[in-house]
Amino acid sequence: MKLALVGDIGGTNARFALWKNQQLEAIQVHATADYRCPEDAIKAYLGDQGLALGSIGSVCLSVAGPVSGDEFRFTNNHWRLSRQAFCRALQVDQLLLVNDFSAMALGMTRLQPDEFRVVCEGVAEPLRPAVVIGPGTGLGVGTLLSFADGRYMALPGEGGHVDLPLSSPRETQLWQHIYDEIGHVSAETALSGSGLPRVYRAICAVDGHEPRLDTPEAITAAGLAGDPIAREVLEQFSCWLGRVAGNNVLTTGARGGVYIVGGVIPRFADFFVQSGFAKCFVDKGCMSDYFKGIPVWLVTAPYSGLTGAGVALEQARS
Repeated sequence: MKLALVGDIGGTNARFALWKNQQLEAIQVHATADYRCPEDAIKAYLGDQGLALGSIGSVCLSVAGPVSGDEFRFTNNHWRLSRQAFCRALQVDQLLLVNDFSAMALGMTRLQPDEFRVVCEGVAEPLRPAVVIGPGTGLGVGTLLSFADGRYMALPGEGGHVDLPLSSPRETQLWQHIYDEIGHVSAETALSGSGLPRVYRAICAVDGHEPRLDTPEAITAAGLAGDPIAREVLEQFSCWLGRVAGNNVLTTGARGGVYIVGGVIPRFADFFVQSGFAKCFVDKGCMSDYFKGIPVWLVTAPYSGLTGAGVALEQARS
């Protein structure tokens, strides 16, 4: 039987692995900037594994953006592909493209006990939707559905581009500064890696401070070291994430829980768990009681997108 390959392609890096016995093997990370197209990157991966063209039967790629038709243009790097041309170039029988947060959501079905930590205690209700939300380069949002026969479905969407919610005069002041800077203020404009400096500049402007920090890494490090402005940035970030996550729970009826993924929050995980996230998550007026018992987990697994691509491939075969 031919081998199966899975990929999780982001703006900077493309992660590839073989999918064997429902597990990842031979994981490698390649910089997208080093290759003209995904076919070239996969050829390099196969060469590193000592595999010839034609040895891979099925490929599933997790990609950012809406998936339809033969042509796909990656929204976060310079790559593009044609399904037919891809299969010819790599001598592949099947190519499955899945939205990156659909793959991320499916990856939640294979989490191990040491790959997440509890943010809000609760018990997930079986067969109810779960929300998967992740601040990273952007803000991804997905919905995971589970069925009685053991299968799963991930609903793709663009929930990171909803309007940023405002729940206090302070947040309105910050929103006004961000609006003056960039125009329309989506959740992603604040809740992403580039959002941390944006929120920092807004706080400095509103309070009359001279900005000293200009990168997510510097702001995070300063906040954890006790800098009061940077700490407020991390706190406001956590609160806004709580509001957006809570809005998604109400919209989808996600009593199956909330998974927080992405690269931003794990950098200040201990701070986040003690932050105002939990309070803002449930602060929904007359619907606040709806959140009783809904668990929230912070995911620390490094390759959930790759695993989810493998799950998608498994389900497509069955």
